[in-house]
Order: sequence, then C-alpha cells, then structure tokens
Amino acid sequence: MGPIPIVDIFAGPGGLGEGFGALKRNGTNVFESVAAIEMESSAHSTLTLRHAFRDLEQRGQVPDAYYRFARGEIGYQVLSKDSTIGPALARAAGRVHRLELGEETRQESDALIKKALRGQPNWVLVGGPPCQAYSLVGRSRRANDEAFEEDKKHFLYREYLHIISTFLPSVFVMENVKGLLSSTHGGQPMFKRILDDLRNVGGEAEYEIYSLTKSVSPEALQPRDFIIRAEDYGVPQQRHRVILLGIRKDLGLTPKTLERSKTQVTVRDAIHDMPSIRSRISKGIDSTANWAALRADANDALAEEGISPLSYLPEPGPLGDAFLHAAPRTIRAEDAAAEYRRWIEDTRLGGFASHVSRGHMASDLRRYFFAAAYALKHGRSPVLSDFSEGLTPNHLSARSERKSFADRFKVQVWDKPSSTVVSHIAKDGHYYIHPDPCQMRSLSIREAARLQSFPDNYVFLGNRTQQYTQVGNAVPPFLAHQIAKIVSDLVTK
Repeated sequence: MGPIPIVDIFAGPGGLGEGFGALKRNGTNVFESVAAIEMESSAHSTLTLRHAFRDLEQRGQVPDAYYRFARGEIGYQVLSKDSTIGPALARAAGRVHRLELGEETRQESDALIKKALRGQPNWVLVGGPPCQAYSLVGRSRRANDEAFEEDKKHFLYREYLHIISTFLPSVFVMENVKGLLSSTHGGQPMFKRILDDLRNVGGEAEYEIYSLTKSVSPEALQPRDFIIRAEDYGVPQQRHRVILLGIRKDLGLTPKTLERSKTQVTVRDAIHDMPSIRSRISKGIDSTANWAALRADANDALAEEGISPLSYLPEPGPLGDAFLHAAPRTIRAEDAAAEYRRWIEDTRLGGFASHVSRGHMASDLRRYFFAAAYALKHGRSPVLSDFSEGLTPNHLSARSERKSFADRFKVQVWDKPSSTVVSHIAKDGHYYIHPDPCQMRSLSIREAARLQSFPDNYVFLGNRTQQYTQVGNAVPPFLAHQIAKIVSDLVTK
C-alpha cells in the first residue's frame, strides 16, 4: 500500500502538512500531500518550496542546492533552474494551489481535489479555517462593528463541510483557536453549530467527532475536552487550540489519544544555542557604538528600578542576517527536549536562516532591557505596573489607572515554554522580548519558528513581515506530527 493521500486546506505555510509529511514507517512516508490550498501569496510560495523539499527527501536526499538557497548563496531563480530542484518545484506547483476557498470557488476546488484523489477512498482532510472571527482579540476589536455578524469568516468551516460531504474522507483534522468555544453568531454558540454540522454533514456518511486528549465516547465530551495545550506535548510554547478529530462512522474505529510529555520544553531548550545578535536602533542613528552606549545607560538605570545592574555586558553581537553561519553545537537535552531537538536540527545547514533582529526605538530598547533583567530576577515577565514612570509608554492606555494593556511588554522567560506566538508578532516585538537583556531585542523569525517547532531547514519566503505572519498563523509541526501518528493507526489498518 502506498502513502495515504492528504488534502490540506487553509494550509498557511504548511504546519499541519509538515507534521503529516514527515511521518515515516520503516523508512517510507506514511502520508503524501496530494493537494494543498492557500490564498495568501507568500505562504503559498513557502508551501510550494516545502512540498518540493518533502518530495526530494522521499526520493532519497535533498540536494545541496536547497541548502545553498537556505544560506542565501543562490537566489530563487538559480534554485528553480537546478536539475533536481526545478522538476521538484514543478511537481509541487501541480499540488499546491493558490485559491480563496468559498462558495464562488467550489467548482474549481472540487475539480482540484477530485483530480488529486484519483478515486482513492482512504484519505485524510486537514486544516483550519481563518480564526479572526473566533479569536478573543478579534472579537473584542470588533465589538461595536455592525458588519462583524456578516463576516464570511464565521462560516468558512462550511468549506470543510462541503469537501467532507462531497469526497467522504476517512478522517479529518480541524484546528481553530480556543475562542471558538465561546464565540456566538446571532446569539447561537458557534462551536455547537459546527459540531452538529460536522457530525451530520449530509451526503453518504456520518462522522464521530473525537478529542485527541480525552479517551471517552464522543457523546460524553465537553467543549473544553477538545482543547490541546501544545506545551504538554513537547512544543516550547503555551499554545492552546481546539482540534477536532473526525472519523467516518462506517469505519468503526476509535482513536488513541496524545501522550503527554514527561517534561516541558522551554524557551532555553529551544533557542539558547542560537548566536547572540543585537537589535537595530530605529528612528535614530544606528551604530554598534550608539547601541552599546544605550545598553550601558539602561544597565546603570536598573538600580533605580530596584534591580542590581548586570556585572558584565558582553561585546554587542552582529545585527544578524538572512543567514548566520554557526558551527554545530552539542546541546545537552533530555526527555521531551531531546525529542524536540532531533525534530528541529539539521547539521547540513551550518547555521541559522532568518536570524536577524528588527529595529526598535531607543525608548523601547530601554524597556526591553529592563523587562528582561526583571524576568531574570523574578522568574516572570513584568506588567506595566512594574515599570517606573520614566519607562511607562506615554500614551493613555498605558497610563490609565486600569492599565488595560498590563502585559504590553512580555519577556519570554528562559525556563518556561513561551507565550503563544501569533501573527501579531509581525507588527511589533513587544510581546516577544528575548530573555537575554544583553541582546536588548525581540525575537527573530527563526527564534519564533523554533518556538513554533518548525525544523531549522524550513525556509520561509516573502518579506520579513510576511514571514513573521506565516510563523504566527501556523499549527506547530511537531504537534501535528504526533497527531499524524494517531491518524496513521486509523487509516493504515
């Protein structure tokens, strides 16, 4: 029996698909992505390149040209003309489709999926509709927006229903934000509506909807039972998402549940081996000397904040680059951290791609230094009430008595999983301050990708903002890989 076909919709840069595509048994791929659909151009480009990578890996070995491209030694045009990579990219282009799913494009998407499945009855549907309509942040921002009730994103899950009822997958995996559980539309709970619709999709099949964390019958499940806490399963990030596992009733199958890790993987486990880099100074003269002087002033000012100044400030690191060469380092890791390190590392790279800091205003750099130093002392990120008058941002929301943005500046603490990496990381770095005060910056794209459990050889295309957005929107691939193991036991029997 060949690989089980996977169709990945609302695919983003490919987090779910990566987890499934990497699963092997006896050296052979268990799953094969035969169709992936994504509407955003940069994520579509990333997805296409990764499909080519997986194709080549399955055929034997990824050629050096891929790693040369990852290191920035050759451009995309040269890569696409490589005798091995070029045909793989062409094959990937036939499977990765840039398309906005909706009622008006169903005829086109149906034709793509039908062609990809080739009549195969045993296949898996994965993906998650855009979450803005369900997220707590998105809902709060649009609380007084009369058009919010009409937002079509409320009902993009119906594209799932359409594909399921039309093509009858053996199994489907549907992911969304935890806010889905409390979201309503027209006064009706959206989660109950979605569950009812998925169980009774119409067509020739019905589905049982299972939790991946609770081993009880579908009828006994509560909404909270569908929440998966990624930090409990070896991902160095506190990411809580709703994930539904649907199994066609006529198959008569019952899934296993995810196995919790014995230990949590921390920020330190994920990024402490990465080269130190310095931040850029925006809205001012950026130079190593100016940056070092600013850091020294921030260190001296710690005494006024009730924190002992750091006794040693190392030489400023480089700004970082599209690729930073670094010699392989042996990382001592045990339990879950060891599994995570095996998942992300690739010694063929010889360094780190997309490890470059964004620019920050001098005032924010001082706040970052204080916040990281505070976290080292107290083991937690400070809230705005911990900031002195001089460090508190000069705008109303920060200075009001309620301090409605109490955690506006958030340090990722070394010895805990990070907070949730979301697409907002593309806008500013305030929620993603590096735990080392001496680097005085927010996380690089590669650091965020590691917290999301993307392998180091995963290359993100597009500009820096688009790359941050792709990382923040994705399902952690290492979590998806564990889900894939459960699904494989169902569809390979």
